Amino acid sequence: MKRTATAYISLGSNVGDRQAHLCLALERLARRGVKPVAVSSLYETEHVGAPGEERPAYLNAVAAVATELSAPAILDVIAQVERLGGRDRPTRHAPRTIDIDLLLLGRTRLKGDRLTLPHPRMGQRAFVLLPLAEVAPGLRLPGGLTPAQAASRGSVAAQSVRRLDWPSARP
Repeated sequence: MKRTATAYISLGSNVGDRQAHLCLALERLARRGVKPVAVSSLYETEHVGAPGEERPAYLNAVAAVATELSAPAILDVIAQVERLGGRDRPTRHAPRTIDIDLLLLGRTRLKGDRLTLPHPRMGQRAFVLLPLAEVAPGLRLPGGLTPAQAASRGSVAAQSVRRLDWPSARP
């Protein structure tokens, strides 16, 4: 009997109908064994990339998901959902219809070429920490801080992030 674990994923889009891309990605993940049990509000952030580049703003969210899959299997599902969503990777900071990252999977710790858990840059991103604080306020990150505590520190607290409500029912 497989054991269900809670994982946390971040989703972002800065191309086309950003909200529709996020909703469709959540539906596709659920059909592949990565089932959302809680989804944050939407958060809008400016594109992070090369200075002077004009790019559309991102719409971001974090979901707590229930899954029986291993971390590598979740990563495979994420890659498949990104491809189905039209994700193209011409350059590192290129605009994206959908961008999905696996942040945490229970207490799993991995460090590899393909996957590192917990996500190594999660603690540097207000657009991850603020929605993560919504869906898992008591979660302790590596280092012992909650997501809200981590979001209130240093350069993370200075990042411009705007919270938005889902225009319709949350996925």
